[in-house]
Amino acid sequence: MFDTAFFPNAKKIWSMGKILGWDDVLVHSQSHALHYGTSVFEGIRAYSTARGPAVFRLEEHIDRFLHSAAVLKMSVPYNKADIIDACKLVIRENELEAAYIRPLLLYGYGNLGLIPKACPVELIISAWQWGAYLGEKARDGVHVYILPWRRIHHTQHHMGAKLGGNYVQSTFCGLIAREKGCDEAVFLNLEGNVAEGPGENILIVKDGVVKTNDRTESILEGITRTSVLRIAADLGLETEVGPMTKEDLCAADELMFTGTAVEVIPITRIKDGSVAGEPERECVVADGLPGPVTRQLREAYMETVGGQRPEYDSWLDYVND
Repeated sequence: MFDTAFFPNAKKIWSMGKILGWDDVLVHSQSHALHYGTSVFEGIRAYSTARGPAVFRLEEHIDRFLHSAAVLKMSVPYNKADIIDACKLVIRENELEAAYIRPLLLYGYGNLGLIPKACPVELIISAWQWGAYLGEKARDGVHVYILPWRRIHHTQHHMGAKLGGNYVQSTFCGLIAREKGCDEAVFLNLEGNVAEGPGENILIVKDGVVKTNDRTESILEGITRTSVLRIAADLGLETEVGPMTKEDLCAADELMFTGTAVEVIPITRIKDGSVAGEPERECVVADGLPGPVTRQLREAYMETVGGQRPEYDSWLDYVND
């Protein structure tokens, strides 16, 4: 039996066209993905609304999922409509009103050379109830650590793809940040500019302008990031996309993470460990409290995903419709 303490209300999984019990899914120990990280995935959220559970920007997530698979040269055994239907089905099968959904494509059991010439591509989709990624207190502001390790560069692979193996860097650097007493990490890129968090984009507010960067700064241009920029513009806020320095972080009026898992949360304190061998430097963002723009964007975003903003209803895919 698999303990579901970290997967609340998870009972069933969709695996290669079948609904299986949570304990019944088998991935062989010699599956290619376990050894080389040859998998692609998406993190997607469904929210409770007056019309039942609704998945936020499901089509865009599955488009990126299939793009990631193409980057890894996968022959996917299901089309976009099949995967969308399966995501909704697994929510219904688990009787979830709100959910975190994880579609996963992997090279399975076949050969174990670097080239998966005999490995089938397998699709597994799971869903469970998941709360705040960095904890409920995160909405009051998180403490981040600027890493000495640089983010994988945009010239080294497709930045628009979520490749499983690339997240090894996110994992060990996230652990380093927590060893430093921080809540999350921040990467710089090879140019020394701000890149992103291990699984989050970063937005700055300065003099009323909401600014973030793009894939040329070695980031995954997140779906939440794009949505928040649109919401900000619709609220009458000026937005800008361009390089950001680490000095910009400490000089910001407000600072925030965006992402499917974290949603929209403020960053209020920074520990700079970006230069190995030099003393680490602490700074507080403005007065150390969540700022008004961050609060406004978070509120608007949560209303949007909860089906309370009709102007963004096209972003919601209602599970029971």
